Amino acid sequence: MTNTPIQQDTVTQPTTGNLDAATDEELLHRLADAHGVGTSFHGWDGLQHNVSPTTLVQVLGALGVAAASNAQIEAALVEAELAPWRRMLPPAVVVQEGTTAAVHVHVRDGSPARLTISLEDGTELAAAQQEDWAPPRDVGGVPTGRATFEVPAGLPLGWHSLMAESDGVTATAALAVVPAKLRTAAQLEERRGWGLATQLYSVRSKRSWGIGDFADLADLASLAGARGADYVLVNPLHAADPVPPVQASPYSPSTRRFFNPLYIRVEAIPELAYVKPRKRATLDRLLDHVHALNKDAERLDRDQIFAAKLAALELLHTVKLSPARQRAFKEFCREAGPGLDDFALWCAIREDRSPDDPFWRDPTATLGSPKVESMRQALADRIGFHRWLQWICDEQLESAQAAAKGSGMRLGVVHDLAVGADLSSADAWTLRSSFAPGVSVGAPPDMYNQLGQNWNQPPWHPVRLAEAGYAPLRAMLSTVLRHAGGIRVDHILGLFRLWWVPAGNSARDGAYVRYDHEALIGILALEAHRAGAVVIGEDLGVFEPWVRDYLAARGILGTSILWFENDGDSPLPPERYRTQALASVNTHDLPPTAGYLAGDHVELRGQLGLLERSVAEERAEHEATLDKMMGLLRERGLLPADGGGADGASMLGEEQVIEALHRLLAQAPSVLLGVALVDAVGERRVQNQPGTTSEVYPNWQVPLADERGRAVLIDDLDANPRFNSLLAAVDEAVRA
Repeated sequence: MTNTPIQQDTVTQPTTGNLDAATDEELLHRLADAHGVGTSFHGWDGLQHNVSPTTLVQVLGALGVAAASNAQIEAALVEAELAPWRRMLPPAVVVQEGTTAAVHVHVRDGSPARLTISLEDGTELAAAQQEDWAPPRDVGGVPTGRATFEVPAGLPLGWHSLMAESDGVTATAALAVVPAKLRTAAQLEERRGWGLATQLYSVRSKRSWGIGDFADLADLASLAGARGADYVLVNPLHAADPVPPVQASPYSPSTRRFFNPLYIRVEAIPELAYVKPRKRATLDRLLDHVHALNKDAERLDRDQIFAAKLAALELLHTVKLSPARQRAFKEFCREAGPGLDDFALWCAIREDRSPDDPFWRDPTATLGSPKVESMRQALADRIGFHRWLQWICDEQLESAQAAAKGSGMRLGVVHDLAVGADLSSADAWTLRSSFAPGVSVGAPPDMYNQLGQNWNQPPWHPVRLAEAGYAPLRAMLSTVLRHAGGIRVDHILGLFRLWWVPAGNSARDGAYVRYDHEALIGILALEAHRAGAVVIGEDLGVFEPWVRDYLAARGILGTSILWFENDGDSPLPPERYRTQALASVNTHDLPPTAGYLAGDHVELRGQLGLLERSVAEERAEHEATLDKMMGLLRERGLLPADGGGADGASMLGEEQVIEALHRLLAQAPSVLLGVALVDAVGERRVQNQPGTTSEVYPNWQVPLADERGRAVLIDDLDANPRFNSLLAAVDEAVRA
């Protein structure tokens, strides 16, 4: 037999077909379950909701499974049983350290088989065959048997490989030995830590080009570290479009592996020192053009800023590198490998083609095709430019992390990892064989997004990702963690299941698809272990109760938001918060605490038509929540006993209440405490209003400002009384 994988070279388009009216729903549910597709789910309202048969057929189609009739369903059920037998080896094997794993090798019945384990260091081991007989199967007319081998306990952590041999046929598969529990947060269990959370683009200095950058990150980390902070958590810094106009949302990137050149500090590039006077004058004019934007407190202009930066970067790229710098650049490209080359190729092509250009969907325009490889040759210079940009990003991130650790931070920079990349992204094109076609990721309705959400991002295809040996996931994580002390995984529940929304459906009309969480969490832990980084999972929203316990057992910290932690209708006492968690007062999807106390989010959602109840009803519920929180603060002696009821925040002064909320939070045992920079300067405006577009609300385009709406620069923070007071209060409370 041959080791023919299920995955083909071309991406199979989903089979949506019209659902046969006579379809046996029970049979359809059996097939859905066989492929990890949920037929029902518990909503935020606590009720069980059934997924429609039509949606199930669409989601199964995206998995490459035809299910529009009873005949197709029955055939697909048979194939689901037979599929593993068509492979000589499973697509990938992930095993926890210290445990064994059984590996099935499928060969012609009666033929001898051999399995070899090749370790990262070049050592080869012969796997022992086990007694585990199973009756042979007919696979395409070939009688096929199964031999079972054991991956022994005691293998070192890392990425290894398996090779099976039988009758001259060989097959290989990735073998990952992953930590049973990630132990990078152990130091926090001995002494808790706290840090700042911010949207880097919004935090500018007098030296910025109108938007926060990597040098600003270094300065902010140094300021916070000098005040006792252990980390600074930033929004995803993933690359967006290579030319303006660019997507404002950092959670809708073009790739999750590489970084956004928008954040480069031009003046920090060493080659600037060797620019000729005439070109230097051009650079100065470009800076002058955007410098005034640093004081604009209303709205960030990414497109104007990026256009100016690209012009400056193009100019600097013409400066010849010194021999040492050239060697460093070549080494960076070597380590990044083909993934960097392919991303740079996408950038070069994308410069002249819009996201909706038919080229991106052309089956003859895929990586490795003659058409694309000829373009790779023709665009060599532009590819080189985009590779250079990533090298500069890498260098400046390394400097930011060094500044953070040099200031005394134990963790330093903590990156945020988005759920996915855009449907028209570099990832969607370069990694298309690992994504499911015809669907996007989203979320069912919840209390803050009662219409559901569609994030317009393709989900990993569970089987194809495994067939790729999880290489795309591994490469992404290792790159993001290269110069970081931690990573926050947005919607970490997506490593367990994701809400798939078929194209053309409303966000409500989707279904959950299960993933191999043992493999995905294990790989996340392995890459974090190698980087010495802490992992924080954003585990908010609708989830299965066992998930949080599982993450804690694997050494992954959870997320606790003060306003979301309740005991029935009352605030949860802080002593009952989880220990293995990052606790904070708010999140970027809520207004800063000053705005939240004033109920700004209720008014805004009402104005934007995002409520299913009246504004008055929402406000009444919000004020009741505040009243209970104020009561808890007074009960703990953190506010005066005569502070008033629901309007006590305004009567006392928002600064006093915000500090009291953080002191309350510090009474929790959580190993990490987060302080939003917006809370430390008095900002009221929300960065993102879920369920809206930039035409309706300036999502991700709000610069950092104070309570009076004046722009706040990093240069001002050292002498900012509000900033210093809150950070001092938090540091004192955490160390108490």
